[in-house]
Amino acid sequence: MDERVQKYEQKMTKTLNGFEEELTTIRAGRANPHILDKITVDYYGSPTPLQQVANITVPEARMIQIQPWESSLIKSIEKAILTSDLGLNPSNDGKLIRLVLPELTEERRKELVKDVKKKGEAAKVAVRNIRRDANDAFKKLTKQDVSEDEIKDLEDSVQKLTDKFIKKIDAAVDTKAKEILTV
Repeated sequence: MDERVQKYEQKMTKTLNGFEEELTTIRAGRANPHILDKITVDYYGSPTPLQQVANITVPEARMIQIQPWESSLIKSIEKAILTSDLGLNPSNDGKLIRLVLPELTEERRKELVKDVKKKGEAAKVAVRNIRRDANDAFKKLTKQDVSEDEIKDLEDSVQKLTDKFIKKIDAAVDTKAKEILTV
């Protein structure tokens, strides 16, 4: 593959990976510790990711258990969870924090699927913007004695990449939607 095209493939890959990472933080029916990935806790004055100050396990299908390495962190972990957009109420016994995930209502599932589709659309727009940037860059190559045929080939390569990544995004959206709608 032409290195002029490779640069744009890397950008599209980054977009896809970012989108897939974002999908893991959306809660489906089962407990998934990744929904806590974006939560940071005040640890000695600096915001620290929750995974770096506690052990996170899933003892049951709809429960996440958080065991902080220092019991003094329990209050700030609870506060971080309450102020997040997860809508979960933590309960603690002095050593552990438990998050019981409520069963998702049909309405909430549909809302989540809509959200997933919206994020998928945004990822596709990002991929198309990368294609546009690539095509703009290729058009400028005419000034550098690159033949029109070569430019056409580069544009075709980027279009094929765009199609490939859009298919992958659609597949990720479908997979996540099925996961959310499965009771």
